[in-house]
Amino acid sequence: MSAGEAVAVAASPPPAPPDAEEAAALVRVQGGDTEPFDLLVRRYMRAAFTIAFRIVGHREDAEDVVQEAFLAALANIRTFDTSRRFGPWLYRIVVTRGLNFRKSRSRRRTESLEIAPPASDAPGPAREAERSDLRAEVAAALARLPERQRMVVQFFELDGFSGAEIAEMLGISPGTVRWYLHQARQTLRGMLAHLEESAG
Repeated sequence: MSAGEAVAVAASPPPAPPDAEEAAALVRVQGGDTEPFDLLVRRYMRAAFTIAFRIVGHREDAEDVVQEAFLAALANIRTFDTSRRFGPWLYRIVVTRGLNFRKSRSRRRTESLEIAPPASDAPGPAREAERSDLRAEVAAALARLPERQRMVVQFFELDGFSGAEIAEMLGISPGTVRWYLHQARQTLRGMLAHLEESAG
């Protein structure tokens, strides 16, 4: 670890505690009452799916990964520190399960990587084709990044997770998250420079 990274780790704020509703649900689940686990599922399902989808690239596979992650979290809930928020711990499980899934099966091809929700107004065919080409170029550039850099930039830029959340889910320091993000942006800027030139 570099000196800068050590400083970043030392300066990192402590993990945020859960709110009262979540804390009460966690205590009850740890005591053997699984009904409050539904609250945790509802609260973190969408973000967990987003993370899984970024890693495995296929909706059905992402759903399987998330289901397995929630089951693993429930099975190991007694080991969880209830003074912390459940989300980052769950996200770490999702990341691990997603990466293991990719290693154990051949990766399925998808038509395109979902980068942003479609615009509400329907564009003309030419504009839609242009957007499709742009999405394909960006997806191809992202795919060429090293795995950790790609996950960091997707989680931060596309999904809106904070640097601290990404650090927790990937098991790295916030300083390393910032470094990966900086490196990924520099690389993407170089790979996509021709798009800026053609737009100009």
